[in-house]
Parts: sequence; C-alpha cells; structure tokens
Amino acid sequence: MSRLLPVIVLLLLSGCSSHPPMKTVDFVDLQRFMGDWYVIANIPTFIETEAHNAVESYRLNADGSVATTFSFHDGSFSGPLKTYHPTGYISNTETNALWGMQFIWPFKADFRIVYLDADYQNTIIARQARDYVWIMSRQPEISEQTFLKLQQQVMELGYDVDKLKKVPQRWPNNEVSQPSGDEA
Repeated sequence: MSRLLPVIVLLLLSGCSSHPPMKTVDFVDLQRFMGDWYVIANIPTFIETEAHNAVESYRLNADGSVATTFSFHDGSFSGPLKTYHPTGYISNTETNALWGMQFIWPFKADFRIVYLDADYQNTIIARQARDYVWIMSRQPEISEQTFLKLQQQVMELGYDVDKLKKVPQRWPNNEVSQPSGDEA
C-alpha cells in the first residue's frame, strides 16, 4: 500500500490542469462495459512502466460502484504478478463515462471513457490532465490499423503520443480468456 500512495498523490495533483474540458463518450452501457480489458498501450503510471500481460477487469457492484482488478506481470512475462483493486465510482450517471477511481480512501483519480466502439471491443480511458492514458481491447492484440486509429484519437485529445508505449501481451496457446477480476 505504501508503494501505491505516491501514485495516488501524483494522479490527484496532476488532475489540476488548464486544458480545455475533455469530452467523454455520450453513453456507456455499464453491463456491456464490464469484464476484462487487455491494456494494448498506455502512457503508464510509474507502477506499470514494465507491465506485461496487463488486464483491467470491471464488475458492477450492487451499490452501483465498480469493483476493479488491475493485474500484470512486472518486468517480464514471467515476472511477479502485481494486482491492484481500486473501486470505480460513476460521477456522471447520465453518461456513465466519467468515473472517480479510488485506490485509497478518500481520494478518487480522474477516469474518463473518451472512446468506445459500438461493439464494446476497444476503448480509450483518459484523464483531464492528459498525463496518463490507456488503450484497451477485449482481445490481447489488435490490428495495426486499429492501433493507429486509436493512437490518432489519443493525439487529438492533446496527448504527446511519443510517450505512448505498447504493453507486451503474450498468452499461452493464444488464448484470450484469462482470469477475470474475480479470479485474479
């Protein structure tokens, strides 16, 4: 937990920004959004700079909050498994696209769903401060064409895409179903 505290402080402080407001998607069907999302690329926080096989899993709680499990192997595919369990709190229930992600009470970090394709297969999670961003997919790999399209969207949001880093994903037997948040 002590290693996580600096991340929280950094996320909160960097949330103070002079950028124009970042538009979220118009609406997120929470039931469809729940489940596993593979992190394809990101501008990482310091805890995930060497992440391999990073997966973010969401499960809707009875109270409307979102149980989140973020797991990855640190340093290599066989590196130690790191797992974090923040809770998402939906700030805008009209769109369900603006959340506060809480790692440590009472602090909530900015979490914005700014892109989501119609099939709920690819998404971009961003922050108003334009410091961290995550391109995620339901599959551990996406086509180069899809990646370039999503990278262009990240750039149009005002991010420095030179900082965008692909997250290594390699799963046994090319299987795409891996432990969800309940099992990680």
